[in-house]
Amino acid sequence: MGLTFGQQIDGASSNGVELRAAVFNENEVRAAAGLTLVIGAVAFSSAYFAEDYLLLQIASTLFFVEFLIRVTSGIRYSPMGVLAHAMTRSQPPEWVSAKPKRFAWMLGLGLAGSMMIITNSGIRGTLPRTICAICLTLMWMESVLGLCVGCKLHALLVRRGWTTKDPDYEVCAHGVCEVPARSPAAS
Repeated sequence: MGLTFGQQIDGASSNGVELRAAVFNENEVRAAAGLTLVIGAVAFSSAYFAEDYLLLQIASTLFFVEFLIRVTSGIRYSPMGVLAHAMTRSQPPEWVSAKPKRFAWMLGLGLAGSMMIITNSGIRGTLPRTICAICLTLMWMESVLGLCVGCKLHALLVRRGWTTKDPDYEVCAHGVCEVPARSPAAS
């Protein structure tokens, strides 16, 4: 059996809509975001307060690998995903579409890759700390508020027609993937 991105859940539904496309458990995604938030906050604190960037170098490299695994194979195979699954296995799953999460993780991969290059190249000061603060804010919003900014950006791209919407998906936490039906006058 080959790797698939997300899980195919036969007979699963969300708000009465049968889920046909790949999904992720939102509880696991939020737990993984919380784990990365804690690691990132410790690394950021070390860089900001002690001006020691070693932990930030290690964390940015770990996050690059983490997001690379998430983007290519899904959260179930990433280190944080494995821990998040163990933490949330007693909770009932809340299924959300895989495609918007993958888009969000691609953004995370870009930020982590930038941070990995910047910090491991010896760049210090405002630039890495600012990018790190942005990443921490995004991880906090995902883990604490359940707000996936990358998913919102993906939905915006779909609404603008800049990317296509798969007919078999778009079940996102808090309905951020909902694309309003076009009225006949707007066509």
